[in-house]
Amino acid sequence: MNTNEKPITESAFKPGENPCFRSSPKIAALNVLADDEHSYMLPYAQFLSADRFSNPALEQEPDAPPEKMLIRFAQAEVVVLGSGLYAVERDLQEYELKFVKSADRRFAAIANTHIAAVAITFTKEKT
Repeated sequence: MNTNEKPITESAFKPGENPCFRSSPKIAALNVLADDEHSYMLPYAQFLSADRFSNPALEQEPDAPPEKMLIRFAQAEVVVLGSGLYAVERDLQEYELKFVKSADRRFAAIANTHIAAVAITFTKEKT
């Protein structure tokens, strides 16, 4: 374990860019970079709904991410935990959310939106 890690500064990523998500105007699918180290492409044509709410785990774990977001597609449900998820929700609403992935907790201090965890569950068998 490296105990001499340098703190992350704003210069660690380009201005206006966030390591947890990115948007772009011509997107046909959401790339979900899940914590299981797999990349999943979910087509916006199969997008069903999304919900953003306070993370219920906060009642038991005070250090848990404050927000939870469920993104539902025809064959999968994506769970995103983090803070400032309004920006993710806004880009999703416009079908401009290019990808979501978790980032080290150190980014939470300098990023308005921080994604702590991303998980995916397939509701139907993958084809």
